[in-house]
Amino acid sequence: MKAIGLTQYLPIENKDSLQDIECPKPEARNHDLLVKVHAISVNPVDTKIRAPKDQVEASPRILGWDAAGEVVAVGQQVEHYAVGDQVYYAGDITRAGSNSEFQLVDERIVGKKPASLSFAEAAALPLTSITAWEALFERLQISAQGDDAGKSILIIGGAGGVGSIAIQLAKKLAKLKVIATASRPESQQWCLDRGADNVINHHQSIDDELAVIELPLVDYILCLNNTDQHWSVMSKVIKPQGRICSIVDTSSVDLSLLKSKSVTFVWEFMFTRAMYKTADMIEQQRLLNKVSDFVNEGELVTTANTLLQPINAENLRKAHAIIEKGNSIGKLVISDWV
Repeated sequence: MKAIGLTQYLPIENKDSLQDIECPKPEARNHDLLVKVHAISVNPVDTKIRAPKDQVEASPRILGWDAAGEVVAVGQQVEHYAVGDQVYYAGDITRAGSNSEFQLVDERIVGKKPASLSFAEAAALPLTSITAWEALFERLQISAQGDDAGKSILIIGGAGGVGSIAIQLAKKLAKLKVIATASRPESQQWCLDRGADNVINHHQSIDDELAVIELPLVDYILCLNNTDQHWSVMSKVIKPQGRICSIVDTSSVDLSLLKSKSVTFVWEFMFTRAMYKTADMIEQQRLLNKVSDFVNEGELVTTANTLLQPINAENLRKAHAIIEKGNSIGKLVISDWV
């Protein structure tokens, strides 16, 4: 089968950083689905794992953690899917990725592709939807049924992949007052189009920006960009007994800044369930199916914004280069093998 792999971790400008390869088609066993991949999307995690380092792989490593495709074979323990089903998923960081014609993925972290979307449109959603859903409704413990309606959330980095879906979930499901951050006119408009009530500039003083819109304190914060940089202001603008969730690593932050307000800080890492085979691993299947239903009902829209064709090493290198610049809006998708 066709695939895109690496043996060395090189700058993306190097043509050897990602290469077109051929490898054997895997065989489905146990809980695995064998999926024919029709479209993939690229996330910051792809570029971080591919980033230059002194390491050489004995055999090509296949990256990629977002895909939409069709089930072509199932393992003997599969209960929820059959050959011919159209699915979407974010995969497992400990296994071979989606940058291949066929991929094995555990059915418990796979959802049914929204029928209203193309494979390319659907491929934009899994990783970011899981991340945003878990961050909002599990880590921050916001009600997905609207019981916290009217409370406020600050989403730092609203125009990125996770922010694009988090704005929609926070506004349309949780009924929150959503303040997103974005610095350029086009990214600010993107956030407003997704449902943000206000957009402020994270290159300015966030506390001053919040004061201008007469919302100096917020109930929740979802940090999707540079935890270290924003830590001080987050501790300042979070309400007493509020909650902060981040998906971005930190080198060192002062947790004592949260003590006097009794603020809760939590991490979100969407690969946790698959990586540790947690007892509730199937929750990711369930939440992807809920997202699929909301999309089909028109409550949520795809976050796909840039499409490259076909799926090959040249286009994947282009995609990584775009993501590494850090100013992309929504999701970048690559579709169709040739």
